[in-house]
Amino acid sequence: MWEPYKKGYKAWLQLEKSLSDHSVEAYLRDLEKLTGFLQTNNLLKTPDEIMLTDLQAFVKWVGELGMTPSSQARMISGIRSFYRYCLVEQLTQADPSALLEAPRNRRKLPDVLSFEEIENVIAQIDQSRPEGGRNKAILETMYSCGLRVSEVVNLKLSALYLDIGFIRVTGKGDKERLVPIGSDAVKYLTLYKENIRVHQPIQPGFEDIVFLSKRGKPLSRVMIFYIIKDLARKAGITKNIHPHTFRHSFATHLVEGGADLRAVQEMLGHESITTTEIYTHLDRDYLRDTLQQFHPAFK
Repeated sequence: MWEPYKKGYKAWLQLEKSLSDHSVEAYLRDLEKLTGFLQTNNLLKTPDEIMLTDLQAFVKWVGELGMTPSSQARMISGIRSFYRYCLVEQLTQADPSALLEAPRNRRKLPDVLSFEEIENVIAQIDQSRPEGGRNKAILETMYSCGLRVSEVVNLKLSALYLDIGFIRVTGKGDKERLVPIGSDAVKYLTLYKENIRVHQPIQPGFEDIVFLSKRGKPLSRVMIFYIIKDLARKAGITKNIHPHTFRHSFATHLVEGGADLRAVQEMLGHESITTTEIYTHLDRDYLRDTLQQFHPAFK
């Protein structure tokens, strides 16, 4: 029953929309899922007979089969595309997918380390080795400034204004921002620069990069990941730790301490305040836990 519609839709995607073969196949798979649902439930309807309630039942069905909310949202987009085709070709009089809502894709809150856990991780560094002094400076800087891992591996000597307590960070989209840096991070950055970095060979073109490997090249993001994973294991921390954990912890500790959200947004280099607002959710959990622990009405 649906084969002519599928063939026409495929041609429309290829000729009218000029989509790649990969994209066309993805849209057709969405339509296959819908027709599979109709057959399974013995709903012998043409596209023009499908109603919003049918599509809602379909979404519920794929959800019960285990499809994630993000996959459901992408699939719904495919169904809407099919009905745009049907309207253009006058195969249907209405679009039943117009009011079809995608399931909410709840944003998973990241694992956050307490200040004590941060200190415990950093304390695992063996500072008797040259890379230990470097790693200490890296982690102190990441936590002090809330840097992305890409920002710390690309940090430049010319962007350090340690005498006034600031560093210039190049973030996403090559956007620069000035970030305050704490006294501990300044101390260990200075020790690394003056006592370790000066003694190692530097490959041409990387003279301005702050953190270097033994071979005198910039560290990779993967290397930072391994360093932090290893230290967290030694500290006995079982949370899912990665370089971004230091950035999340930086922001969460600021918000818990009462910092202005706009200031946190500026320091993190977030384009939109809504990205920063995830930390208010973390803070609300913290406040609720505090109430449950200390308020008599919550006992």
